[in-house]
Amino acid sequence: QVQLVESGGGSVQAGGSLRLSCAASGYIYRATCMAWFRQVPGKEREGVASIDAGGGTTDYADSVGGRFTISRDNAKNTLYLQMNSLKPEDTAMYYCAAAKTRRNWPCRIGTDDYWGRGTQVTVSS
Repeated sequence: QVQLVESGGGSVQAGGSLRLSCAASGYIYRATCMAWFRQVPGKEREGVASIDAGGGTTDYADSVGGRFTISRDNAKNTLYLQMNSLKPEDTAMYYCAAAKTRRNWPCRIGTDDYWGRGTQVTVSS
């Protein structure tokens, strides 16, 4: 089993930046694609960004493109999300997720994959 733990969330003013981290531990035999999601009460969970196993291919939601950067350091088993120019509408619980199995792009994460517990991001105006 693989465990994912997010960190780096907090409160920031609009226009500010945060860097989220997701540390993976457990039995990691090979890298798989990973992704960041976010959710606010009363709304569906939204895919924010995804990255392939090697870190060379990424994809972003239209709502965050140009402001967020997803990256990974496989040697450290860590996923990152650099968030710049934050807006109040970015306020949400942010979750990281990892595919349990190797799969083709795009990285389609489902409920049967690995999920972290989330870290709260609050952006004030």
